[in-house]
Amino acid sequence: MPLFNFRGTQRMWYDGFLDPTPWQLIMVTLLITHLTVVSVTVYLHRYSAHRALELHPAVKHAFRFWLWLTTGMNTREWTAVHRKNHACCETPEDPHSPRYKGLANVLWRGAELYKAEAGNTETLRIYGKNCPDDWIERHVYSRFPNGGAMLMLLIDLALFGAFGLSVWAVQMLWIPFWAAGVVNGLGHAVGYRNFECRDAATNLVPWGILIGGEELHNNHHTYPGSAKLSVRPWEFDMGWAWIRLLVLLGLAEVKRTVPVAHRVADKRHLDMDTARAILNNRFQIMAHYRSRVIAPQVRMEAARAEASVRHLFHRDKGLLARESSLLEARQQARIQSLLEQSQTLRVVYERRLALQQVLDPDQRQRA
Repeated sequence: MPLFNFRGTQRMWYDGFLDPTPWQLIMVTLLITHLTVVSVTVYLHRYSAHRALELHPAVKHAFRFWLWLTTGMNTREWTAVHRKNHACCETPEDPHSPRYKGLANVLWRGAELYKAEAGNTETLRIYGKNCPDDWIERHVYSRFPNGGAMLMLLIDLALFGAFGLSVWAVQMLWIPFWAAGVVNGLGHAVGYRNFECRDAATNLVPWGILIGGEELHNNHHTYPGSAKLSVRPWEFDMGWAWIRLLVLLGLAEVKRTVPVAHRVADKRHLDMDTARAILNNRFQIMAHYRSRVIAPQVRMEAARAEASVRHLFHRDKGLLARESSLLEARQQARIQSLLEQSQTLRVVYERRLALQQVLDPDQRQRA
């Protein structure tokens, strides 16, 4: 008996029910992997780990079910490992720090590092609170963690035929490579930094589309409780676009975003509200100091300097605003060599260190 696809044309058994063209197959694969990325960044990351927003129960369970199908990840395990990453970032206890685990190891074996830490009962006990513990979690999702992936394989084979195996393989590798590997690995090694937070997190690119906004890793580590990961006007956070859609549909409520300071006209005294605003915006203050004080002064000093040392200003100017705890010995030596060329620049740099100590109580304790 001949088989027919949804277009009514005859097909072979290995073509699958949909029998898509190659371009259709690519588009469908990108769509379903994007849904998985959205589930990770909106549900696991911004909701479960950081409680930056609230989600409708139906939406939460839809995300849980899709993640079970496409990743097999457990909400409590993922949440606990991620919270520990923030609590112990760039220390030997960090589950996936490139500094201690090695960049190549995190990039290519990031999912294995997650799985190893998820088996630590102390990590789950300390960092895995307030996660789902209902009947379906205990009897289905946690009991059969690989069951969803096997069900997804059967669905892909039924819909896409033999090519369904390739679609399934891409689904299974998408999050382990892009999220666990690229974000946690390269997101602490390459890219740019809007803010000098206390770890080495970087923004990989300004447009967070492929990994749902997780590319803006420096922004997130600076303000982990924010539901919105983009900060600058030219940055784009795809996860935030989905959150705004859910809010519009009445399916989500944003709890926190990056703090914004407001100027109160005619205010001439420092009170608790002003002090709180300064501390909440300390990273923006330091970023402004970098762009409005350090950068112009470096340009002026470079213009005045002798040609033989001018390259030092261009090469090392970024180090003058770098978080002090991230500087290596050779970088500290380069800073001192640069400051020897200008007494004015030395004063500017020392004032930055003093301002950072005033704004950051933790740094005063480390000093």
